[in-house]
Amino acid sequence: MNIEEQVELLMQGAEYGDEELKKAMTAELRERLLISQKENRPLRVYCGYDPTSTDLHLGHTITMRKLRQFQDLGHEVTFLIGSYTALVGDPSDKNKARPILTEEQVAENARTYAEQAFRVLDREKTIIRYNGEWLSKLTLVDLIRLGQNFTVQQFLARENFANRLEKNEPIFLHETFYALMQGYDATAMQTDVQVGGTDQLFNIIVAGRKLQEALGQKPLVGVITGILPGTDGVQRMSKSTGNIVPINTGAEDMYGKLMSIPDAAMGKYMRLATRWNPHEIEAFEKELESGKIHPRDAKMKLAFEITGIFYGEADAARAQDAFVKTFQQKEVPDEMPEFSLQSGQTVLDVILAAKLAPSKSEARRLLDQKGVRLDGDVLERGDTPFPHPGVLQVGKRRFLRVK
Repeated sequence: MNIEEQVELLMQGAEYGDEELKKAMTAELRERLLISQKENRPLRVYCGYDPTSTDLHLGHTITMRKLRQFQDLGHEVTFLIGSYTALVGDPSDKNKARPILTEEQVAENARTYAEQAFRVLDREKTIIRYNGEWLSKLTLVDLIRLGQNFTVQQFLARENFANRLEKNEPIFLHETFYALMQGYDATAMQTDVQVGGTDQLFNIIVAGRKLQEALGQKPLVGVITGILPGTDGVQRMSKSTGNIVPINTGAEDMYGKLMSIPDAAMGKYMRLATRWNPHEIEAFEKELESGKIHPRDAKMKLAFEITGIFYGEADAARAQDAFVKTFQQKEVPDEMPEFSLQSGQTVLDVILAAKLAPSKSEARRLLDQKGVRLDGDVLERGDTPFPHPGVLQVGKRRFLRVK
């Protein structure tokens, strides 16, 4: 790729909420790439991940996809585990303080993060670091000096803090440390480019750049990726809303969940979650708009591409075949989990015991929406005894052979 093609690829899916800021970051990225080429020095690129839980979903991997693009272009990529920032908790996307984790909880969660990241990143080309390496060495005097670069007003102007202030809800002092700590991460690693979602705009563009400049470094380029909507196509992907595409539940589950996204969300998924370049996406969307390709077939191609990233093309092909057989041809799958019915168990008991729904309220919602069937017949009540052995279907994709 020439430099312009590289810039186009690396800025694909980038969002800043301000066109002038996007132009400025694009111009700075172009300049850094030219210098990198001239000096034959790879850019130092990183993204930080706070191990606040153990399981990642597709939304978590969007920045990893961007890091992979930098890797494929020959740049140095660091996957930074926020072993210390996780102790504070990022307030960027929350309207209340995050629960504070213990060091033991953070360490336990961190163990699984890197392995899951290698589903996207090149293991051989990825540097893994923990920000406790330098943050643990900061003294109170160091923190005071870092804080001198910012005003309280800058923090209170942030949308989530402003909303809390207006509602007279608490803003805890430790929450303001987070941006300082993340900004210091960039300085400690002498970062050229930092990748992050739009919820990290303040931490990257304001804190990171300002601290680097204050400490005599050239301010980094912030590549700010858009936020992937969940399977509802509207809200950001989040465990709390239940609209996630997990990356560890198997190819069939991932493919099926991707096929459930609304047509309108396909553009976002193409730009943020696939390996396709801007020209391939543009050609694909033109075919879709002209009617040359049916939306269902377009979504199948999209689901195959993303599933293939995480599970390989062979498993993606099997997942696609299973989907076609089960949903397009309206067949029940040949293989499914089995469940031995116990005396006195209700419909709700079986659904929960077999983990076909994450909670009792979700199971009741599926029953109310006529989303539970036994041998094809709708079951409307969850508190009645389970009628008889057979194939239980919960939602569109979950099947259970009840014996």
